[in-house]
Amino acid sequence: MEIQKSFMNEGQEGTLFVVGTPIGNLNDFSPRAREILEQVDIIAAEDTRHTRKLLSAFGIRGSLVSYHEHNKQSREPELIQKLMDGKSIALVSDAGMPGISDPGEPLIQKAVSRGIPVVPVPGPNAAVSALVASGLPTQPFVFIGFLPRGKKERKKELESWRLIPATLIFYEAPHRLPEMLKDLLEVLGDRNVAICRELTKKHEEWLRGKLSDGLDYFKEKKARGEFTVVVEGADLSRVEGTEPEEEWRSWTIHEHVEKYLGQGWTKKEAVKQVARERSLPKREVYNAYHKDEPDVE
Repeated sequence: MEIQKSFMNEGQEGTLFVVGTPIGNLNDFSPRAREILEQVDIIAAEDTRHTRKLLSAFGIRGSLVSYHEHNKQSREPELIQKLMDGKSIALVSDAGMPGISDPGEPLIQKAVSRGIPVVPVPGPNAAVSALVASGLPTQPFVFIGFLPRGKKERKKELESWRLIPATLIFYEAPHRLPEMLKDLLEVLGDRNVAICRELTKKHEEWLRGKLSDGLDYFKEKKARGEFTVVVEGADLSRVEGTEPEEEWRSWTIHEHVEKYLGQGWTKKEAVKQVARERSLPKREVYNAYHKDEPDVE
């Protein structure tokens, strides 16, 4: 077990500071974060131009180097060596806490593996900010971040979270948001959702309701800005059914589907669930359900 005493040594030489920066509103920049950025030898930034504007706004003169997705493999050895030589480095992303949906994670892991002290300097975070104001249960929650861009891969990823009884948090770009919401609805069902954009900025906006409501909204209005999507977790009593497995074995397929319909499921959701429980093709369940429907005179 490795033990790190973060504040035993004055000066904090050879330390990697993980520094949170504003996600929009500059007033969220903490005094401690400013102090650290003023004191460190090097600031490793995802975008030096973006970070230089932040530093200029607060009169901070720092030695900036770039550390981003496209140069991280070549830059990491250099930064690790400087840390081992006793230099202090602050890692910052374009917005929020580094290491969350940005390239900072590998550098942090490499520093930890080398026994280099890694000290967090907390700051704004879009995922947690969205969660606490969503109106949905705040614990447990799972931060998923950006889903795969391809539809097939995205739906496969969502299937792995479908039965998790925890609030789910996603990030999404505006041009992919409508398709993402469509896949959420299809895979997870019509759950409660909070969709927020431009957190802490002038045009911050919230949409709360059902996934179907959100999808309808963005069919009519173009999505703009960066989005955080908070989705209600699985209700296992609803998803998996409340009856023991042995009981449904005595039901007809029609009765089995009707059980879920009576709980408020859509026909598509009910057929899919019955097919899963009985290990049958969905088409077979669909046909059997309609075949067994009583005749109406």
